[in-house]
Amino acid sequence: MAKPAVIVVGADKGGVGKTTVSRTLLDYFSANNVPTRAFDTESPRGTLKRFHPDITEIVDMTTTADQMKIFDTLNSASPSVTVIDVRAGLMSNALANLRDIGFLDAAKSGQITFAVFHILGPSIASLDEIAETAGFMQGAKYFLVKNFINNTSFFEWDQATYNSYFHRIKDATELVIPKLNEMAYEQVEVSSVPFLKFVANKGTQDEPANYSFVLRGYVRHWLANVWSEFDRIKLTDIVGKEKPTGRPPSNAVAGGVHDGEK
Repeated sequence: MAKPAVIVVGADKGGVGKTTVSRTLLDYFSANNVPTRAFDTESPRGTLKRFHPDITEIVDMTTTADQMKIFDTLNSASPSVTVIDVRAGLMSNALANLRDIGFLDAAKSGQITFAVFHILGPSIASLDEIAETAGFMQGAKYFLVKNFINNTSFFEWDQATYNSYFHRIKDATELVIPKLNEMAYEQVEVSSVPFLKFVANKGTQDEPANYSFVLRGYVRHWLANVWSEFDRIKLTDIVGKEKPTGRPPSNAVAGGVHDGEK
């Protein structure tokens, strides 16, 4: 049986676009045929589940019962990758819980693949989060994500200050999520479909849709750039699945438009 992989996406600060990043991850794994399930911790009403209802379950990560739903099923669940979208303000608490139940020790010993996508905001408060998170990162793949999706004037603080925090965590890797055209982003939100379905001009039940050709083009170009970042860090290798040869994610995005227009 393949080693289970858990990806935590979160931040202590709200409004930094963490669920957007989770959505791109689910689309990326879907395009690369990596079986994936997701947990949305914005209980009782989750945003991630609205876009990926078939593979997402809403949980309250502060309760023992819901922690058991996630972690007691890692070896028995058929999907090899579990994505946990952590509610704003719960990042540090969630990592502390993972420490207390022995999950971090299991990751450190190599029983579980563990990755953290830490979504940074534009303020110094996000840098303080890095310092708080550092103590939990032994045994984890740690990604600091500069997410430009919500804010064009990102990272106004001094680069040297950022570097001083960044280098506190050994082997931390930086990712950049580019900005998506505002109108295109809003149209995807209104459609309530994954980015990949929007590009393919499909509705929630895969029925033909009538989204704007221009806006789909913006989303396709943006998603290809996001996925190139995931390719750069060899994300499919990290979760123990080789990317299919001859079918890079960027081609999958581009192909989706034509598939949806047939």
